[in-house]
Amino acid sequence: MTYQQIKEAIDQGRTFHLCGIGGVSMRALAGLLQNMGAKVQGSDRDHSPAVAKLRQQGITVFIGHDASQLGDASIVIRTAAVKDNNPEIAEARRRGLPVLERAQAWGLLMQGYRHAVCVAGTHGKTSTTSMLTEVLLCAHMDPTVMVGGELPMIGGSLRIGGRDLFIAEACEYKNSFLSFLPTIAVLLNIQRDHLDFFTDMEDIIHSFRQFALLVPPDEGLVVANGEDENVARALEGSGRRTIYFGLGESCDVHPGQVECNQGYYSFDIYCYGTFYCRATLQVPGEHNMKNALAAAAACYELGVPGKVFAAGVGGYTGVGRRFERKGTFQGAVVYDDYAHHPDEIEASLKTAKSMGYNRVICVFQPHTYTRTISLLDDFAIALSHADIAVLTEIYAARESNVNHISSKMLVDKIPGAVFAPTFDDAIRFLKEQARPGDLIFTMGAGDITKLYDLLQE
Repeated sequence: MTYQQIKEAIDQGRTFHLCGIGGVSMRALAGLLQNMGAKVQGSDRDHSPAVAKLRQQGITVFIGHDASQLGDASIVIRTAAVKDNNPEIAEARRRGLPVLERAQAWGLLMQGYRHAVCVAGTHGKTSTTSMLTEVLLCAHMDPTVMVGGELPMIGGSLRIGGRDLFIAEACEYKNSFLSFLPTIAVLLNIQRDHLDFFTDMEDIIHSFRQFALLVPPDEGLVVANGEDENVARALEGSGRRTIYFGLGESCDVHPGQVECNQGYYSFDIYCYGTFYCRATLQVPGEHNMKNALAAAAACYELGVPGKVFAAGVGGYTGVGRRFERKGTFQGAVVYDDYAHHPDEIEASLKTAKSMGYNRVICVFQPHTYTRTISLLDDFAIALSHADIAVLTEIYAARESNVNHISSKMLVDKIPGAVFAPTFDDAIRFLKEQARPGDLIFTMGAGDITKLYDLLQE
């Protein structure tokens, strides 16, 4: 399907059926299509607050999947989790309707914008995309935004703006970002992950290389981490104009006069050797300073003045489930974090340790069996940065436990770690241990985020 074909379908008010409409990216897509003039409906496996919100927007959402629910749909869009044997997909094939993957639909819609800034990397995507959004709104550039988290400033994961600038989080899983069409591609880092899909590190690097090559060779730009060896390998001989960011002065965009106050950073930013601005962040951690440098490189290219960048990035207070302060429990402060890769875990725990708390207690829920077993030693090293690591059982997500893997395998590799397979076990432990002066993390990409509410009961 071409951009012109999808645009004609929208202009004619034809019906788009979204299979798996309740997901973060899918419901954002539904909102954008509806705003552009399409009739939108969809289906999802379960009731949820997201489904209720879609219905409030006037979008019909069916619970469960059935061929009859397609109705007069002309185009079907599905999430990667929806397989060919889904009855709605089978019916769409039978009728000869176009069936698009979610990423394909986003990629087509991006073609209607002059600039498309797509943020990729093993970790840091949501935070960096959100920083960019804050800055570009501060610059009155009216971006359309698709982010993989709940950003308070835009009231969710989607902002519908003008037709000049599109900002999008770009995920490498199942090569979905290869359907995007970036004019500016941001490469934050490349690490081992999603090994249920990629065969090895070489396969991952190749995927990111293909993503970078989507940038137009003449007018496009790659914003790249200048201190990541895998990023360097992905870009070798790419022929794309590249601006490098990093902590060292050899990078095109780098910091100076760095100050850290209990985990929060203030620093000058230099672009090509020239002072750009001084930034003071309201989100902690050296990793967020690096994210801000990546955002600064993209904004410098887009012509955002340094003072405006400083004001925008200084107003960024975080996004849901990224070092998000939830409240207290027995005098301990509780944070919730989406970190589910060893590098992310290590960054969050090191940041927490720099904030002056007596102890850092991390309740971690591993996410997927393949990630856990393939990165077992890396997880053990990362979680060792907590004073006490508490591990619940693995969150299966899309997988079956064919090899009978357990979090207990990871616990045995971490000195002093505690195995609390259920949430009830974790709650009992925290009730015995938590005290004023502690920082408690609930951490992982599964449903561990529910733990804080359970602690309040």
